[in-house]
Amino acid sequence: MFNKDRWNEILEALNANRIRTLITAFGVFWGIMILVLLLALTNGLKNGVTSDFNDFATNSIFMWSQGTSMPYKGLPKGRRYNFKVQDVDILKEQIPMLKYVSPRNQLGGYRGANNVTRKEKTGAFSVSGDYPEFIYQQPMDILKGRFINYSDINEKRKVAVIGIDVVKSLYDKGEDPLETFIKINGVNFMVIGVFEKSNSNGDEEEDANTIFVPFSTFSQVFNFGDNVGWMVLTAEDNTSITSLKPEIFSIIKKQHIINPDDERAIGNFDLAAQFSKVMGLFSILTFVGFFVGTLVLLSGAIGISNIMLIVVKERTKEIGIRRALGATPWGVRMQILQESLTLTILSGMAGVSFASGVIWLINFLLERIGPVENFANPSVDIKVILIALLILIFFGVLAGLIPAIRATKMKPIDALRTE
Repeated sequence: MFNKDRWNEILEALNANRIRTLITAFGVFWGIMILVLLLALTNGLKNGVTSDFNDFATNSIFMWSQGTSMPYKGLPKGRRYNFKVQDVDILKEQIPMLKYVSPRNQLGGYRGANNVTRKEKTGAFSVSGDYPEFIYQQPMDILKGRFINYSDINEKRKVAVIGIDVVKSLYDKGEDPLETFIKINGVNFMVIGVFEKSNSNGDEEEDANTIFVPFSTFSQVFNFGDNVGWMVLTAEDNTSITSLKPEIFSIIKKQHIINPDDERAIGNFDLAAQFSKVMGLFSILTFVGFFVGTLVLLSGAIGISNIMLIVVKERTKEIGIRRALGATPWGVRMQILQESLTLTILSGMAGVSFASGVIWLINFLLERIGPVENFANPSVDIKVILIALLILIFFGVLAGLIPAIRATKMKPIDALRTE
């Protein structure tokens, strides 16, 4: 029973030698603190690194055409070819597991020659011909107006969605860009939206200097015909895009008369595979954090067990008197176990509290000094804290179990004779 008298005895036992109690508790305090901090820092590193993927749907691949490296059906190697608009329809039709297939064409660049003008102002910007689905593959905040829709595609409207730095370059401060006109390579486009990417991770300047126009309009106005520069393909949530790659490549090779064994004819970047590798790495780091923290915690529990053995030896006569007065072995065991658990849990909670303070301080400093590359928002999920506390309780019981068993092995008469 957890009664008041027993708690008073526990507090008296812990206060009997405060320095020894504090030194013993420090091992558990240090162990749980290391465990929580390791997991928080691992999570902070994970947040920082994976934020590079947050702008794009991670179950995606980028695909572009390259020169063939093998002859096929009378066609020589080194042949150049282009993806076509009909490739998009064929992929959608033959692979229903594809959620989005977005063809893209691009021209210009914010570091190139001036290609966009408005009145007397000019600028160099990246211009992309896109489909409406692209906003789901690369999320962005529409600050004003809207993004491209299928009416724009079907009617080949000359409309544009511009980045915030395009606004700064071509418009006066406070001027509303909506329903105004800009010239891209001499062709008028009406601005229907302004966007901003919330997390650009190194490409902020390029993203802010981008202009999106309907793919169909782009192809017609800039004489791209039915050519497609490259594609972004995203699979359904329950399907890995990596598993669909062989089928995708096979279809494209058939469409463009490419040797099925030609591995260089189609360039690609598998974002899903890269993301999977990163997540696998952090799973390992999380395991290492748990492993190292648990070992440190175990060393603290061993210290508590050793001290409890000394305490049991010091209180041998007291235990003998208790047994002689009718205390059961179970009651004596519970007394020792409760003392061990109390010391373990109190020191562990202090360690968790201290680690929480350190994590708060790190986040406070990050807010003050600004973003740090590959590191953001170190934190620990409440589930992790609960798991750590369960480990703590297990070690607390383990630390008190051996002393408790030893305390009840002695016969009362032998315990009373101990000096």
